[in-house]
Amino acid sequence: MIFLLLLLSLPGRASCQANPPIADKISEVRKLYDAGRWTDIVQAVPESTNEPADLELYRGLALAQLQRWEEARGAFEAGLVRNPRDTRFLAELAGIAYRQRQFSSAKRQLRRALAIDSQDDYANNFLASIYFLEGNLEAALKYWNRTGQPELTDLAFDPLPRLKPQLLDRAFAFSPGSQWRRDQFLTTRARLEVLALFPHMRFDLEAQPDGSFNLGFHAAERDGWGSTKWEGLLSLLRGLPYQSIYPEFYNLDRGGLNWLSLVRWDDEKRRVFTEIAAPLAENPAMRYRIYFDGRNENWDLTNTLVPSMPSPARLNVEKAAAGVNTQFIVSGRWQWNAGVEYAYRKFRSLLGITGQAAPFFTNGSAIALRSGVQRSLVRFPERRLTIDSSAAGEFGTFFENPLGKYGRIEGSLAANWLPQARGEDYEMQAGLRGGRTFGKVPFDQLFMLGFDRDNNLWLRGHPGLRHGEKGNAPLGRNYILENWEMDKIVYKSAFFTLKAGPFLDSGKIYDPSGFFGSPKWLWDAGIQAKIRVLGSFEFVLCYGRDLRSGNNSFFTTVSR
Repeated sequence: MIFLLLLLSLPGRASCQANPPIADKISEVRKLYDAGRWTDIVQAVPESTNEPADLELYRGLALAQLQRWEEARGAFEAGLVRNPRDTRFLAELAGIAYRQRQFSSAKRQLRRALAIDSQDDYANNFLASIYFLEGNLEAALKYWNRTGQPELTDLAFDPLPRLKPQLLDRAFAFSPGSQWRRDQFLTTRARLEVLALFPHMRFDLEAQPDGSFNLGFHAAERDGWGSTKWEGLLSLLRGLPYQSIYPEFYNLDRGGLNWLSLVRWDDEKRRVFTEIAAPLAENPAMRYRIYFDGRNENWDLTNTLVPSMPSPARLNVEKAAAGVNTQFIVSGRWQWNAGVEYAYRKFRSLLGITGQAAPFFTNGSAIALRSGVQRSLVRFPERRLTIDSSAAGEFGTFFENPLGKYGRIEGSLAANWLPQARGEDYEMQAGLRGGRTFGKVPFDQLFMLGFDRDNNLWLRGHPGLRHGEKGNAPLGRNYILENWEMDKIVYKSAFFTLKAGPFLDSGKIYDPSGFFGSPKWLWDAGIQAKIRVLGSFEFVLCYGRDLRSGNNSFFTTVSR
């Protein structure tokens, strides 16, 4: 029922403060309301500028019962003007908007009521229910929790996951018979996401006769090759245009163990990568990762060295790295990780590179300790806005002169906004990132701003490849990068979703050696399309323009 049933008790408090004739009239109107005589109430309480708040409220309620919506809205608005702190008028205006499926207006009125009285149980429950109907569970829990709701009794799965029951049970943060809090929902979602088994999850609350709820969990589970054999085959072959395959196996032995690999046979940039990751001690809040990465790549630095080389500048890089990392999900708002990596690199076939740059191309091995933290800074679920932060550090030692101890730090801010109440249309993302190195580092430890399928610092108007060889994008020890993009859903079906939208990138990279970097700020703009196949992986097609040079570029890639 949309209108305030509990209002029936409120007029009594108002009538105690009124003079006897007014109190008698309120009592009579209340009896008419209890009897459902809506027309008699409208006749008994004519439109007036000096009626008590309780009578104005009853008049509006009666008009609403008669479905005379505009007149009811006018009555409540008039009452609100004369009684601006009376939240009952705001709640009833929200009720009318809800009945007319004007959810935005209903939410606005309820938020106004809660700004006056944040502990109003009716307004909190009403607002939470609207957010729940819109599929915004986090916002719903924010307001339900103010009233001590919802109370969960059990879990229900559809379909039943193949993951071991003990792991699945530990992933869900709640206690039967107690309130399910917003922070527990965020923690549950973070634990499930890090398992990488449920690419699309949906939580539901199923009401029980005693007023409690069962928590329903609905998700297609990756198992073996993927959710289905066709999805697994497409995922394996998704990199064929780039001479790559992605052998991936999920949830081995039902223990959340995933084995992910990449094999690339491109003559200019061969690569073999493999990793295994699984919960530590069967606890989804802790996850270990062991990996190996081997590369044999040709680099063309002719357009990258500062100043540009008059003759070709090329080299070959061989590198092998192995490491282990452990991730800890502390809560839905923050997590951290720590690990160690050993790497060996060898630089061969140096052509056109001067002797002063020799320290960048020192052969040898190194060991590094790495750690990082991710923290959610802002969560505004009503507006579907989040701002997340991260910081990472690396401290290591090279075992060959003239190199030695070194350090790298990076930090980022990432904002995500979904402007509509439901769905993912017009999604906007913005990011600010920066990084710095300390000490002497070799060439393969430099940052790069530009597009390369092995690089995540995208400056989408600066292609990272030249004739198939790496090294065309700006390199340096230190950088700052800003990215913005918007995605509009163009087409959506059960098999794939097409999004398209503009982007704008800006950044600068610099190096105290003088051999690398960008002398000025770089600005790129363009448009990109994303095609998500079976909800599993995504093709990206992008046209970018370097606004300083006027050069155009087009690239494609594929990602999870």
